[in-house]
Amino acid sequence: MTLGTSIQAERAATRVDQAQVVAEALRSQDRSERSKDLKATPYTITPERRALLNTIRYAEGTWKDGHDLGYRTLYGGGLFQDLSRHPERVVVKRYTSAAAGAYQFLPSTWQETARSLNLPSFAPNHQDQAALHLVNKRGALQEVDRHGLTRTAMNRLAPEWASFPTHAGLSAYGQPVKSHAELLAFYESNLLELRQGT
Repeated sequence: MTLGTSIQAERAATRVDQAQVVAEALRSQDRSERSKDLKATPYTITPERRALLNTIRYAEGTWKDGHDLGYRTLYGGGLFQDLSRHPERVVVKRYTSAAAGAYQFLPSTWQETARSLNLPSFAPNHQDQAALHLVNKRGALQEVDRHGLTRTAMNRLAPEWASFPTHAGLSAYGQPVKSHAELLAFYESNLLELRQGT
């Protein structure tokens, strides 16, 4: 073997070693990111839970025919683009609010929930997880899992989402509210579609 060939072989071996180190580092980073995402997504999305999430979006005015556009909606209907974080933009319409996203999170609610679940962004799947966390905190998740969207579940969610009715059919905050019948009809229709895969 000539000196030139020997040097080329050494360089090739070095490049292979470097490529293996880089590949292992990328695999390790990918595993770490997947692990973080699993920690940030503790709630399984069943058809019943997806139908509930969609019903909350419907009640809050962010359903947008099921498109992801709802995840970019500000209070009052305007849109924002950056999903890396809650926009924290105050909007003055009939009321003054900084609510945003598919579930109209107030900045303080989002910060507390994102910290609790270790959510790295305001992405749609993280908004879904945060909403399910709030549903669970209100004691309505098991109710929906077992019995669907009952009046009891709606009443428990009324303090979280003003558009949900209390047992009396009113908003917990004196704001416009959807009726029990309207929300139940949307939930059942959406659940049927989800189960049929349409």
